[in-house]
Amino acid sequence: MQTILTLLAVVAMAGEAGWSHTGGDAGGLKYSPAAEITPGNVGALIEAWRYSTGDLARRAPEVTGRSKFETTPILDGGRLVFCSPYNEAIALDPATGAELWRFDAAISTAQRPANRYNCRGVTAWRDPAGQGLCARRIFMGTNDGRLIALDAETGKRCEGFGEKGEVKIQPAMPLEWPGEFQITSPPAAADGVVVVGSAISDNRRTPAPPGVVRAFDAVTGAPRWTFDPMTASGIAPGHANVWSTMSVDTARGLIFLPTSSPSPDFFGGERPGDDRDSDSVVALRMATGEKVWAFQTVHHDVWDYDLPAQPVLATLTLEGGPRDVVIQATKQGFVFVLDRETGEPIWPVEERTVPQGGVAGETLSPTQPFPTHVPALVPQTLDAEADAWGLLGFWDKAACRDALKAARNDGLYTPPSLQGTLMFPMTGGGVNWGGAAFDPVRQILYANTTRAVHRITLYPADQRDALKTRGVEVGPQSGTPYAMTREIMLSPAGLPCNRPPWGKTVAVDLKAGRIVWEAVLGTSEDRAPLGLALATGMPALNGVAVSGGGLVFTGAGDAYLRAFDAASGAELWQGRLPAPGIANPMIYEWQGQEYVVIAAGGHSEAGTTMGDSVVAFRLPKEGESGPSLWSRTIDRPGGRFWARVAGIALALIAVVMVVRRMRRRRT
Repeated sequence: MQTILTLLAVVAMAGEAGWSHTGGDAGGLKYSPAAEITPGNVGALIEAWRYSTGDLARRAPEVTGRSKFETTPILDGGRLVFCSPYNEAIALDPATGAELWRFDAAISTAQRPANRYNCRGVTAWRDPAGQGLCARRIFMGTNDGRLIALDAETGKRCEGFGEKGEVKIQPAMPLEWPGEFQITSPPAAADGVVVVGSAISDNRRTPAPPGVVRAFDAVTGAPRWTFDPMTASGIAPGHANVWSTMSVDTARGLIFLPTSSPSPDFFGGERPGDDRDSDSVVALRMATGEKVWAFQTVHHDVWDYDLPAQPVLATLTLEGGPRDVVIQATKQGFVFVLDRETGEPIWPVEERTVPQGGVAGETLSPTQPFPTHVPALVPQTLDAEADAWGLLGFWDKAACRDALKAARNDGLYTPPSLQGTLMFPMTGGGVNWGGAAFDPVRQILYANTTRAVHRITLYPADQRDALKTRGVEVGPQSGTPYAMTREIMLSPAGLPCNRPPWGKTVAVDLKAGRIVWEAVLGTSEDRAPLGLALATGMPALNGVAVSGGGLVFTGAGDAYLRAFDAASGAELWQGRLPAPGIANPMIYEWQGQEYVVIAAGGHSEAGTTMGDSVVAFRLPKEGESGPSLWSRTIDRPGGRFWARVAGIALALIAVVMVVRRMRRRRT
C-alpha cells in the first residue's frame, strides 16, 4: 500500500512539473518531469531574467565577505520564493523575475556567524483548515536562531505563530558568542508540524551545545517535540546536530534526519563508544518525534565525516518489485541504500577493519561500514608519490610530494595525529550539502563530487594560543587534551596538491551497482590569470537537478550553469553567470514554458567572486532570436581567455604599426 502511495505521489508531481521544495519534492529527488528542454535544443537557451537582491551594493564588504549564496528557490502558489544569505525572504514572478514581495528578518550583521551568513531555502506549507491570511505559509530559519512564519501571498508575518510570527530557539546551553548557533537549512513541514535543525560551530569545545532537533505546531508555534541524537546514545558531549536538509515521507508520516558528528570533530576521547545516533540516518515519527530506526554510517567519528546531504527518498524497481528506499550519499563518496520502513541496507554493508593507532586517550572503532554493491563515487586512497601534482612543473610538484609524504597516510579512516594526517576525501569532499538527485524514470542517481586533500594535525592543549598565529584554520577543542589545525593541501601556486580533476559530476546505476559516467565539472577560468580555462574540474559543494527532458543541470566553482546529457555525460551547454552558482539549481514549468534557475552569488568560504543574483534560463519564444554567435563563442569556458589573448595580440600589432609609422616619418 505504501509503495502504491509513493508511486502516486511521483505521478502527481509529474503533473505539476514544479519545484515545491528546495529538494524538488519533500523527499529530495531534485527531479522535474519538465521535458521541453532536451539534449537536442539545450544549446538554444537564453537568459530569461535576472534578479539582484542588492546586497553587494548596500552591505559592507566585511559582511558580504562572510556570506555564501546557497539558496534554492521553490515554486509555490504562482511565486518563486527564496531567501538571501541575510534571511530576507523574497517572492518573484516566475515568468519575469519581478519582485512580488520581500520580508527582512532584520538579523544582526555583527554576530560573526560560525558558518557564515547563509540560508539554503524556505519551506511552504498549507493549513488544510486555514482561511485567508496565512492559510498558505512560508517557513524560514534564521542565522540568529529564529523560526519565522510568513503569509505566502503577501510576505507578512503570521501573527498567531509564536510571538508575532516567530519562535526564538533557545540553545540548551549558553553560547560563546551569538554566531555559534544558526539555522541555515530549510525547515521541514508536514502533518501540522514544522521541524528545524541547527548549524553549530565545530571544534570549539566539549561539552558543547547539543544538536537538538525541534518540532513546533505549524499553526501556533507551540513546542511539539525534541530529539537529541547524543542523549539517545547515552552520552551528551554535544552536537550531532542536523545542519543539512531533512526529508519527509508524508504517506508514512516519517521524517528522515541526516545527523552530524559529535563535538569536537577530531578527538573522541571524551565521548567513548560509537556515539549513536550521530553520523546516522535517523527516521522519526513526524507527529511525535518517536525514533523508528537509525542507521549509522560512521562509528565514533574523528574525521568530520558527518552526513551533509539530504536523504533521497526514492522507489527502486528491483527484481522483487518496487522498493521504497532512502539513499544517503556521504563525504567519503559512499552511497548507502536503506529500506525506508526498517533502515536495513538493501544490499550488504560490511564492517571492515580500518587503520588504528590514534593519539593518547583516543579509542577508535576497529571497523567501519562499507557498502558492497554501489561503488564509491570518488577515489579513497592517495599515493603521495604518484598523485602529487603541480601546475608550475617539477618544483611545484616536488613541494606537494614532500608535503604529502611527510603526513600520515594509511588510507580511508586514518586517525588524526600529531604528525599530521591526510584526509582523502577531505571533510568537504565526496558528496556535500548539495546532495544527490534521482531520476525515478531512468532509475539513475546523479551527484557532484569533490576530490581534494585535507591535512589534520593535532597539538597538545598547551599550544592552543600559539596556533592562532599559524595562518590556518584552528580548532581549540577546549575540554580535550588536543587542539587541531585543518588545511587544504595546496601547492606554492595555490592549487590543490593532488592531481586533477578536483570536481566531477557522476551518474550511478544503483541497481546494477556501477558508475554509468563521470564528467569533469568546471574549469580554472575564474581563478587563473587572464581566465585560462584548464579542464581541472572545481570542488563542488552544490548539487544537481535532473529533468524529464534528459538533462542534468549544475553550477560549479566557475561562473557557469552547465547542462550534461543525462544518458552519456556529454557537456552540452554552458550559460554564463554574474558570479559562480555554488547552489542547487531548480527546474519548473510556467505558462507552458520550462525554466532553469540558479542563485549566482558566489561563496566566500570557497574564495570565489561574490554576487547577489538569481538567474533564469529558457528557450526562446516564438519570434525571439536565440543566442548570438558572439555569445555562443565568448560565453563558454575558454572564450574569454582567447578573447583576451586576441585583444592583447591586436593591441601589440597596433603598437608595432604605430612605431613603424613614426620611424618612417623620421626618415
